[in-house]
Amino acid sequence: MLTINVPISESFNEATNEFVNDTYTVDMEHSLVSLSKWESFFEKPFLSRVEKTEEETIWYIKAMTLTPDVPPEIFLKLSEKNFSEISDYINGKNSTATTFRETPNSPSSREVITAEIIRYWMIALNIPAEYESWNLNRLFALVRVTNIKNAPAKKMGKREAAQRQHSLNAQRLAQLGTRG
Repeated sequence: MLTINVPISESFNEATNEFVNDTYTVDMEHSLVSLSKWESFFEKPFLSRVEKTEEETIWYIKAMTLTPDVPPEIFLKLSEKNFSEISDYINGKNSTATTFRETPNSPSSREVITAEIIRYWMIALNIPAEYESWNLNRLFALVRVTNIKNAPAKKMGKREAAQRQHSLNAQRLAQLGTRG
């Protein structure tokens, strides 16, 4: 979850000779729920390389908002720092210690990923529906881990199988005290 402080007004405290910023605190989550809301409103994929308009960006920030009853004018007062924090949060690794070893020159999928595709993955991998409120990047990590763990074991190469068999034979000979 991301918590941002939106600057509302700035005043000067004469007693302390300091500027004081009044802020409004907003909690938000980049999740499948917020993605789904955005896609149902704009009727296009959110997770595309196409640059978002200011209206689309603000709308997604509203969809991510967990804080109840945020006045609409608060979203108009978002600072550059707020936008930067939100962007870093959406594009960051977020909420997981899981790392993946990337294979060089591996083909990347050209499939357009939408909320429905992600829900399909969740159903196919038996991931409970309540995970749709997780951070989206964390949900993607779970989907990827589940795919890896469910994949059939790789077959051994001929050389590796021969070395393993030789090692097992040597171990058995040593255990039984025979010469073969």
